[in-house]
Amino acid sequence: WAELPDALSSPIEPSLGLLENLHHRWVALLEAMDENAFARAYRHPEDGPTRLEKALQIYAWHGKHHAAQIEGLRERMGW
Repeated sequence: WAELPDALSSPIEPSLGLLENLHHRWVALLEAMDENAFARAYRHPEDGPTRLEKALQIYAWHGKHHAAQIEGLRERMGW
């Protein structure tokens, strides 16, 4: 994704804003859900049946993992 023409020629702020706003919507949705909703599952094409609570744990880890990669790059590059 980072190598596509729009990513190479655009500032990062609009992309960060999209992600931030998506997370605001997810928080509102997740706070409105009851316990039973988190136990529901969907079929992941590679992992098979996946419960929502597990998917959210993976997503949270994934976001922290990407943030750590970015922070490491920033430190190595002296940004």
